[in-house]
Amino acid sequence: MRDIAEDKTALRAGLAAARARLGGESRAAAARALRDTLLTLPEAEMAGTVAVYVSIGDEPGTHGLLFALWKRGTYVLVPKLLPGGDLDWASYEGPDSLRLGRYGLLEPMEPPRGTTAVRGADLIIVPALAVASATGVRLGRGGGSYDRVLARVDPGILTVAAVYDSELVDSLPAEPHDRPVRAVVTPSQGVTRFG
Repeated sequence: MRDIAEDKTALRAGLAAARARLGGESRAAAARALRDTLLTLPEAEMAGTVAVYVSIGDEPGTHGLLFALWKRGTYVLVPKLLPGGDLDWASYEGPDSLRLGRYGLLEPMEPPRGTTAVRGADLIIVPALAVASATGVRLGRGGGSYDRVLARVDPGILTVAAVYDSELVDSLPAEPHDRPVRAVVTPSQGVTRFG
């Protein structure tokens, strides 16, 4: 396990450095492409509730997606990091419903709905640094927050990781606690679903 953890740490550093080199125009174009693709998914079009991470820094942008879902009347859940690394969820009520929280994260100001509120979502969009193209294994930042979320979700719910094109890779190291996603979305390739 120690070798896997070391491999993951090295991969995270390389992926973070590559993201840091992306220009603002490239990130903005990627965010628009991801938004447009995700909004046309049948699961998104029919969803009553969608859970979406709130992007920060050089993560694939979700602010346009959040706003578009909210404007069309979808109930949108966004996460709040709890002590210990788990995620609580609250409703997104427009851009002014977010505030700066711990670690520079944008978090909801609405009342928390609990860690299990995500179970009521019809579609869940999660962050990742990379996703394995054959298995859906995702590499996160290392806190395990979204592995906990993915473990709570019914197998019939579509879980999608949003990454940049170069972050859809052949394989990734995985540990027993790592939870795969059911699909990945990239700016150029759109959505890829896993068996």
